[in-house]
Amino acid sequence: MNLKQLEAFVQVAEGGSFSKAAKELYLTQPTVSAHISSLEKELNVRLFVRNTKEVSLSDDGRELYKYARQMIDLESQIEEKFGSSRKEKRQCITIAASTIPSQYLLPKVLIKFSEKYPEEQLKLIETDSSKVIAQIVDHLAEVGFTGTVLEKKHCKYIPFYKDELVIIAPNTEKYRQIKEEGGDDISWIRKEHVIMREEGSGTRKEAGKQLRRAGVELSDLDIIASIENQETIKKSVRQGMGISILSRLATADEAADGHLLVFPIPYADEGRNINLVYNKNYQLSRSAERFIRVVKSIYQGK
Repeated sequence: MNLKQLEAFVQVAEGGSFSKAAKELYLTQPTVSAHISSLEKELNVRLFVRNTKEVSLSDDGRELYKYARQMIDLESQIEEKFGSSRKEKRQCITIAASTIPSQYLLPKVLIKFSEKYPEEQLKLIETDSSKVIAQIVDHLAEVGFTGTVLEKKHCKYIPFYKDELVIIAPNTEKYRQIKEEGGDDISWIRKEHVIMREEGSGTRKEAGKQLRRAGVELSDLDIIASIENQETIKKSVRQGMGISILSRLATADEAADGHLLVFPIPYADEGRNINLVYNKNYQLSRSAERFIRVVKSIYQGK
């Protein structure tokens, strides 16, 4: 018997689901099932009553849960008391993130994580979504954040935030009139100079999908520049170089100040997922597990 088995048992008991337990522990469902099976064989009891809809504790399972919950709680107390103060055990968590999560979502996480675990070290690499995934696949980063899901072997994606893309334009009479007219017709953007994020960015990929739903193809647009830095894009739009499509998160301040006008993309869904991603072929370090728990505690349900 070991703590990993007991952790799996407690998560299944509390969540009533092997799949939920796997998600909480950042393991595959077969791994959780193997932990439970090994525990049942070792103790020679049946811990769960399974049916097609749910998993519930057996009588023996309820008895074990009392002790297992205490052991998990005690493990956490020991870790809080001694784990973060042992500098020789300190690890540096390498995090790869695309622009939007790096600049607008992670700062809050980094602050809370550093407050809770002051001895931990963090290294943040900001790059485009495709390179984030490459970092995770090659195990050069332990945790990644991206607005795009690329079907790469071994990558596990956990959506944790919904982000909306919008069309932005300078606050001039021309665009104020377009905004006043409203409606779902955005065919007018075909006549505009357009500034896009660079190839490989999650924003550009998602923009293509969202525009297509509204009847506009990227190939229809007069794209005059592809720029990696979104602050440069916003300044260029403000100065009248063209319009652009960016995250609402990235444009909130300028829209509130009246420097930019924001147009929703019609027929878009509720927003794209910003995903946490890791390589399920590698066991996450305790530090990385802590970091992910902090992310979920801040953005759960958003």
